[in-house]
Amino acid sequence: MILSEKYRLPLAVFSFTFFLLAFVQLKMADRPILIAERFWQGAGWVQTTLIAIYGAFVACKMQDPVNVPRWRRITWTLFSVVFFSQLIFGLLGAEKFLMTGKLHLPIPMMIVAGPLHRAQLSFMTILFLSTIVLTGPAWCSQLCYFGAMDSLASKGKTKIAKLKNQRAIKSTILILVVTMALILRWFNVSPLITTIVAVAFGIAGVGVMILYSRKQKKMVHCTLFCPIGTVVNLLKPVNPFRMYIDTNCDLCMKCSSYCKYDALNIQHIRNHKPGFNCTYCGDCLTACKQNSIKYRFFKLKPETARNLYLFLTISLHATFMALAKM
Repeated sequence: MILSEKYRLPLAVFSFTFFLLAFVQLKMADRPILIAERFWQGAGWVQTTLIAIYGAFVACKMQDPVNVPRWRRITWTLFSVVFFSQLIFGLLGAEKFLMTGKLHLPIPMMIVAGPLHRAQLSFMTILFLSTIVLTGPAWCSQLCYFGAMDSLASKGKTKIAKLKNQRAIKSTILILVVTMALILRWFNVSPLITTIVAVAFGIAGVGVMILYSRKQKKMVHCTLFCPIGTVVNLLKPVNPFRMYIDTNCDLCMKCSSYCKYDALNIQHIRNHKPGFNCTYCGDCLTACKQNSIKYRFFKLKPETARNLYLFLTISLHATFMALAKM
């Protein structure tokens, strides 16, 4: 019997997610990463199965482009809640909820600045880089715990007006973060001072969400302020996934009101491809009545390319929900 097309993607997500977590469960038997395994021996397999079922459920919901904006926000928020809940439990003394039993600041900027300052890669940095290799910019639309907050802050009908001086602001902030991390290392600044600097940057980011993302109805923090977003934009071409706008586009501009990343302004649409900030989130597909906005992966058909992107992105989302800790 040929499996119904409706169930192929959910089954593929279930199988791949289960495989990834099963590998972690077996490989890290002496130092378990899965929370359930840390409390009860063998419970990691239960968690693995439940997370895989969750991934299949999300895939089932997101197959229809109309459902993507809503379910992406729901799952992204859930990811952030799980991440920060584990952090809170760790701060309250339950060290099993932390990755190594030692606290690291949950600020995305630290994924870049931390390794530069410590001259040592972190687990979160490895996870971050793996998402770029596998799914390009999916980190900025599915996996970043701060991004989920910016998504909630920008909820509502997006303003079409273009954010000004994007490249200059993004590049300046990234350079400043890298430079500051190296200076703090070279001068052997005390951990207290470096922590204060990092926390101040994180608080400033939340301020950008409250003051600007809410007003513009765009993810201003992720699009302009966050250096990780800039790194993703710069590195995403290493991944072969692309989005493009077909020639049947009638320039109705409805897609712009769905784009939280300011990647669908008039010049982008006339150039037949989303802008530099595009995260391939797919929210815009439901707005396009001409079906002009499409995924590309080498010579695959657009629908096949989209399903492949959903397969990888949802599988990583579910897997990281089980693994991502500070």
